[in-house]
Amino acid sequence: MADRTSSMEAPVRGRSVRFRLLAIALLPMLVILPLLLGVAIYRWNARFDATLISKVNGDLTIAHQYLARILEKTGVQIRGLSLSFRFREVEEQETLSAVETLLEQSRKEIGLDFLYLMDAGGKVIASSPALKGAPRAEWPIITSALSSESPATGIDIFTNDELAAISPALAERARLDLVPTPNAVPTDRSTEAHGMVVHAASRATAPGGGPAALVGGILLNQNLEFIDTINDLVYRAASLPEGSQGTATLFLDDVRISTNVRLFEGRRALGTRVSAAVRSAVMGEGRTWLDSAFVVNDWYISAYEPLVDTYGKRVGMLYVGFLQKPFNDAKLETLLIIALAFIVITAATVPIFLRWAQSIFMPLERVTATIGEVESGNLSARTKLPASGDEIGRVAFHLDTLLDQIQERDRQLRAWNEELNARVRERTRELELANLKLEATTKQLIMSEKLAAIGEITAGVAHEINNPIAVMQGNLDVIRSVIGADVEKAKVEFRLVDEQIHRISQIVTKLLQFARPEEYAGYIERHAPGAVVADCLPLVQHLLNKTEIKLTREDRASRLVLMNRTELQQVLINLIVNAIHAMPDGGTLTLRSFDADRDGVTGIVIEVADTGIGMDADVVERVFNPFFTTKRRDGTGLGLSISQTLIKRQRGQITVESEVGRGSTFRVWLPEAD
Repeated sequence: MADRTSSMEAPVRGRSVRFRLLAIALLPMLVILPLLLGVAIYRWNARFDATLISKVNGDLTIAHQYLARILEKTGVQIRGLSLSFRFREVEEQETLSAVETLLEQSRKEIGLDFLYLMDAGGKVIASSPALKGAPRAEWPIITSALSSESPATGIDIFTNDELAAISPALAERARLDLVPTPNAVPTDRSTEAHGMVVHAASRATAPGGGPAALVGGILLNQNLEFIDTINDLVYRAASLPEGSQGTATLFLDDVRISTNVRLFEGRRALGTRVSAAVRSAVMGEGRTWLDSAFVVNDWYISAYEPLVDTYGKRVGMLYVGFLQKPFNDAKLETLLIIALAFIVITAATVPIFLRWAQSIFMPLERVTATIGEVESGNLSARTKLPASGDEIGRVAFHLDTLLDQIQERDRQLRAWNEELNARVRERTRELELANLKLEATTKQLIMSEKLAAIGEITAGVAHEINNPIAVMQGNLDVIRSVIGADVEKAKVEFRLVDEQIHRISQIVTKLLQFARPEEYAGYIERHAPGAVVADCLPLVQHLLNKTEIKLTREDRASRLVLMNRTELQQVLINLIVNAIHAMPDGGTLTLRSFDADRDGVTGIVIEVADTGIGMDADVVERVFNPFFTTKRRDGTGLGLSISQTLIKRQRGQITVESEVGRGSTFRVWLPEAD
């Protein structure tokens, strides 16, 4: 078996050497280099993405500066108009028609959507175009312009009614139908009617010399020139790779009110809405969003910036971004080129590494194979490698030399072994004969000692008990004859005495049965456990009367047992008496019988439980041993041993559970009568 195991293990070790050498040769190329490439590509990809985010952040900065420039320019132009010679000249004429004519000319020159002059009381003096209602007078920029020499500019949100009060055309231009957009915040609105306005005001003088405010604005809703100018400024020609395109968008809340993003060919994505995630970050938290985002129908590297009105409330977003796909394609192309280059280099260099490794592991495999043949029993096996000056060649030469020496030592050991085996066989045969004789003698001695001890005990018990029994039986007969006719008055008592004298005789017989149980069969019959327990109680009643012991019975057994009634009574009385002796100061004696199965065999259990002194674990282990007793002077140590023997003869078992200070419980299990 050992030789077979060795021959099986040898090839495994040979493959292990090959694999290790191949791993050493290929590890740098196939493991370390890919790991380094993976780390480098991961870092390059992260830096590439960071560069894209940095670029879109720069693009957003340009768009922000352009919007700020528009705000500043509008304020400067309105301030310049309020301070111009033409405006002062018109004011001196104190004619409203001249003022309205100047406002109309100036509005068109500056590129405003509306321009009006309002006095300090909120009354519009002149306007262009002619106002259809009264505009709001408490705008923060108007209040600021009236109290300062500097112009006030900002972004404000006009309701559709406020736009209609200025011009119905502006109100109509501001109105956009909302386009259902996936991932947007759910809404019940179908249109967006508010307008986002570049709002500017400057302090001026009303005709007649009173303070006034010159107010103008540009509506950004559907202001395609404004948004296209931002896009052309941010994404000039050749600023993005081929295939990519830049976009710019102005949002009122989360609705695109001015954009060059295409919903489909020929139509801009006006009325579409931004995703809930972007809206929450920008409008909800006031953060600038710099990340990849799905815009209408494609992924863009995107930047969103919140826009704040003159009240300090976030009212919209400024967006710039460029198509992400060309950059992803470029990254994928780069990765494919790197992978292809790695495969080509690996295919060119691995065969060279394998050839170098083969020059090492082939001689080692030859040495390993030789060792395997030797382990399998072929001591004549040799490597037969040609002599070489390297380390492997010297190892092979020394191995062949050692194998020659081992073969010679093996021949000598085999001869010595044969001689030693012959001597051992001779000595072993002599020892076996001596052991057989010793074993036979030992068995005879043990049997003799056992028979002598049992015979001595049995003879003594028979002599000491049978003589008093004979005297008692004889005197009982004399009493009957003396009493004569009155014997019927004590018939029951005489019967009980006869039964107990007979029982004493049976005990002597059972003592002999303990020594030679196979010689006694006895008469057995079916009994109800409760009836046998009931017959035992009168025999121990005198012991119960001596102490304050409460008796509790519970007969739930419905099955019968097959056993000699006297033997079963003997077992139960022995257990009951032991329980009474364990409660010298009184207690509770519980007798139960119930059906119970054990190991798939139906049967019954008779339980004798006391609340006495109990037993420790050492006593419990030895309680069924012959001649072991805890009663010192009064006990013989045979009661439980004989009881266990009687029960086992009926294929039953007695078990005990006990705890010091809390009492003991003996359980007699017997199989059900067939």
